[in-house]
Amino acid sequence: MKRRAFLSLGSAAALAGCQGGPVPLPSVPPPEPPQVPLRRVAFSSCADQTKPQPIWDTVVADKPDLMIFGGDNVYASGQPWSPDTLRAAYAMQAEIAGFARLRRAVPHLATWDDHDYGLNDGGADFARKSESKEAFLEFWQARENDPRRQHEGIYHAEVFGPPGRRLQVILLDTRWFRSPWKATDRRNAPGRERYVPDFDPAKTVLGEAQWQWLADQLRVPAELRLVVSSMQVVADGHGWERWGNFPFELGRLYRLVTVTRADGVLFLSGDRHVGAIYREPRGPVPYPFYELTSSGITHPWKEAAEAGPNRIGDLFTEQHYGVVEVDWAARALQLQLKDLRGAVRRSQGIAFDELRIRA
Repeated sequence: MKRRAFLSLGSAAALAGCQGGPVPLPSVPPPEPPQVPLRRVAFSSCADQTKPQPIWDTVVADKPDLMIFGGDNVYASGQPWSPDTLRAAYAMQAEIAGFARLRRAVPHLATWDDHDYGLNDGGADFARKSESKEAFLEFWQARENDPRRQHEGIYHAEVFGPPGRRLQVILLDTRWFRSPWKATDRRNAPGRERYVPDFDPAKTVLGEAQWQWLADQLRVPAELRLVVSSMQVVADGHGWERWGNFPFELGRLYRLVTVTRADGVLFLSGDRHVGAIYREPRGPVPYPFYELTSSGITHPWKEAAEAGPNRIGDLFTEQHYGVVEVDWAARALQLQLKDLRGAVRRSQGIAFDELRIRA
């Protein structure tokens, strides 16, 4: 496997008190990826830096090979927005002991969602997104030659493991280019809570440059692909942010997987303050698409109740993190949601054959 740049946490001291200036790169090298196939990938979203975060100790004890931070990694979307407020939020998060231990010990990747992007439910209309990106790259310690410094947005991808057992992580940016949503005509009505489907073909989630990049990434050789979208992809039946509110864009995503012959695609998402597992067996999909939503590091939505026409089982509304457990020898994997004690509270087994993985 080729050596690839990893994101790592700079010292809390370097971040504390930063008021808009650049954050120094860490003096300690970031953790390197294991040279063996990845078997356990942890995933999280929605961590409010002002709230207790005991679950990080559980994640560290679980010993994942890779950690993916799926967005809303801090909360700094209050208006009027300023980069100083965002950097202060990052500095506070860096001081949380369990979080710092995890980032020192475990190789990791990150994307953002609206609250660390800078505007609640924000998209391309957020005027100060370039400043937010600068703070993101500083906090997550992107290297000077990081490709994200060369294009708009923060989309990024990595491949881990040897041929035959390669796992690709594709981190989408669903904020920078995204068109405005169509507001609901019945606020808080079940299934129409905030937004309704918009059939305007000009609307976009990813923007053309990112769409082309994604097409290229789906052609990169890999056996298993984790496509990270901060907002839900497969999930249906609610009127919050989701890909299904732009039906043409969702269809384009599904067709792209088909035309690129990208087998082994799984979706990871956050944003919703609930945990859940979904399966899309219908429509223009070449094989069943599964989605693991993990959104509840600090403040899950305990009263959440919604239709889930393609959900497997019930919503999970306690603090949790997600895990993709891969058994390469058995040619199978499990999607899991684990609670504060590390107990598996929701799970779904998937055979490689179902995802057309040829490993």
